[in-house]
Amino acid sequence: MVNIAVLVKQVPDTNAKIVVQGGTRVDLSSVKMVMSPYDEYAIENALLHKEALGGIVTAITVGDGSAEKILKDAKAIGVDELIRVDVTQDMDSNALQHVLVEAIQSVGAEVVYCGKSAADTGAGSTGPGIAQRLGWASVSNITDIEFSSKLCVIAPMGGSSAKIDVSMPAVISCDKGNVKVRKANVKGIMAAKKATVQVLSANCPSSTIEIIRHSMPPSKPAGKSFQGGDSANEVARLLREEANIL
Repeated sequence: MVNIAVLVKQVPDTNAKIVVQGGTRVDLSSVKMVMSPYDEYAIENALLHKEALGGIVTAITVGDGSAEKILKDAKAIGVDELIRVDVTQDMDSNALQHVLVEAIQSVGAEVVYCGKSAADTGAGSTGPGIAQRLGWASVSNITDIEFSSKLCVIAPMGGSSAKIDVSMPAVISCDKGNVKVRKANVKGIMAAKKATVQVLSANCPSSTIEIIRHSMPPSKPAGKSFQGGDSANEVARLLREEANIL
């Protein structure tokens, strides 16, 4: 029996239109919030670990009360326990990793699964940063796992893939890979509605990074349209001189 923690994060829907107000604030007031997509693969791997070796899977998130929705989503597909670390202020990676480590230690986790990166920041620092703080083994971008006393993972390396034995305790950052994320059934959805979320207070250090300005990427230039065989020479010239692909 092993204590397994899986980290999940609430992020804006990746299909949502993001608006920056005044160059200083991202307006998320009308944006649907969802679980970060790579976290879904972390949950699936955590559940596969439990099914292979036994144990308890605890989903952990950081945020205000609205973040509990993604915890309930995790419960609906098989996670056992739910924890929300109650933090409302913005945090940099250092502060976030600090509070996550406290939560991980509070549940006595022996292995942690997380997504390879969050959809909102794309930093990819949470897994390795937590492993460094805990002094645990760490492997990132894994695409497949075999479960035993050691975890045998497949991860990209040098333009190919490597098979790596990882001793526990360990932090495993998950890519999409070969696993198929399970869907919630009616029984799971009903259990999630009744589930209790344990709320932890946080000893949150001050962030050392301040966001000065937000800006949208520059708009793409308008495309060019050509019709008829007479345009072939001009298209070839543009592909050669402007697109640099000929």
